[in-house]
Amino acid sequence: MPADSNYFDYDAALHACSLGDQHALQRIYMQDSKRLLGVALRIVRQRHLAEDVVHDAFVSIWNKAASFDATRGEGRGWIYSVVRHQALNTVRDRDREVYADEDAFDNMQQQNEELIVDQFELSASLGQLQDCLSHLDSAKRNSILCAYVDGCSHIEIAQRLNAPLGSVKAWVKRGLATLRKCMG
Repeated sequence: MPADSNYFDYDAALHACSLGDQHALQRIYMQDSKRLLGVALRIVRQRHLAEDVVHDAFVSIWNKAASFDATRGEGRGWIYSVVRHQALNTVRDRDREVYADEDAFDNMQQQNEELIVDQFELSASLGQLQDCLSHLDSAKRNSILCAYVDGCSHIEIAQRLNAPLGSVKAWVKRGLATLRKCMG
C-alpha cells in the first residue's frame, strides 16, 4: 500500500462489494461521487440526468463488482468506465425517444410502411456486414466491436484486450478499411 495518506484502494473496495459489504460501496461513493458526476455531466449535459446516471452506475457497480478483474485493469478505471458506459447508454436511449403530435405520428406511420419494403435490403446488408466481420482476424474484429458496439475508447479497448494502445489503434483503422472494401 502506498505511503500517500490520500490513497484509496479501489480494488479492495470492489472486492468487498462483491462480498456484500455495503460500506465499501459507500466508501467508493464518498471517494469519487463528485468526479463521477462530472464525468456523467460532460456526457449527458443535464444535471438531473447525470445524477440518475451516477445512481444507476452505482447499482451496476454493486451488482457487477464480482466481475471486476484486477489483472485486466485498475479498480478506479473500471468504476469510471461503468459510469461512462451508463452515461453513453442514457444518451443513446434519449436519442431514441420520439415526441410526436398526430400529424407527426401519421408521417411516421407512412414512413414505417415504406421501411417495411426496405427490410429485405437491410437484412441483406446486415448479413453482408456479419460476413465481412467474420473475415477479419480476431484482434481487428474485437477492436471494432468494442469501439462501435460497446462505445469503448482506444484506451479501454487496449485494457480489455490486454494489448498495446498503438496496436489497438492500428487494428481499428485497418479493420475499418477492410470492412469498407468488403461492404463496397
